[in-house]
Amino acid sequence: MTGTAQKVWFITGASRGFGALTAQQALQRGDLVVATARDPQTVIAALGEHPNLLALRLDVRLEAQAVSAAQQAIARFGRIDVLVNNAGYGLLGAVEEASAEEVRAVYETNVFGLLNVSRAVLPAMRRQRSGHVINISSVGGYSSYAGWGVYGSTKFAVEGLSEAMAIELEPLGIQVTVVEPGFFRTDFLDTNSLVATRDRIDAYAATVGAMRDFAADANHAQPGDPVKLATALLQLADSDKPPLRLQLGSDTVQRVRAKNLFVEKELAEWLDLALSTDHS
Repeated sequence: MTGTAQKVWFITGASRGFGALTAQQALQRGDLVVATARDPQTVIAALGEHPNLLALRLDVRLEAQAVSAAQQAIARFGRIDVLVNNAGYGLLGAVEEASAEEVRAVYETNVFGLLNVSRAVLPAMRRQRSGHVINISSVGGYSSYAGWGVYGSTKFAVEGLSEAMAIELEPLGIQVTVVEPGFFRTDFLDTNSLVATRDRIDAYAATVGAMRDFAADANHAQPGDPVKLATALLQLADSDKPPLRLQLGSDTVQRVRAKNLFVEKELAEWLDLALSTDHS
């Protein structure tokens, strides 16, 4: 280790993508890693056998599995220092095109799954009076795009939960950061990570249809380097004063700045009406 104490990581969705890369780099520097996936053999296939690795079965939609995984992590390593809520997937389609079933499914993983795991791990962190919760959001969790409304709404939920958790947990010695990656060169746009709505409505061809074309062309050509993102997550975990939000990727930085300017401009334009609703 170089200037940092050995950490125990608990990472969901750790068989590929950001989760696997973060687990790999944490192991390489001597940390202890609990890496979870619906099939733990996929974690072993991605990371190999390692004395500091505990690969566990965890479907984040199942709270009992989350509790069991957290208990096994504590039994093996004695503590959990960093929770990375990374498991999730995308849904591409117009809001109107998304069926109730498709919406519920993505919420079950991206929102309720994050809550299941957080509730399972936080008791250990509260006992320790220490820990860092890193919730993986998206640029789409700060600023919406056509075609990503439902997926983005799950990440907007993650942002709101993270803000409240940060306030609630700070007095208990636990820090919270919500990470907003832009488009990174992972498998996110592959069919095993991205679900397209079954319904397609011709009226949305110019907006959502264009986004579908963009997603197909951008697959594995995204600007972000996922290895560098994993390195950034380790640096984040090592920070004594981590931020509430961390934007990763030049596209995210550009989008966040543009939205902030838009909100300020619109607020100024409608300020008189906004202020007129208070009691006189």
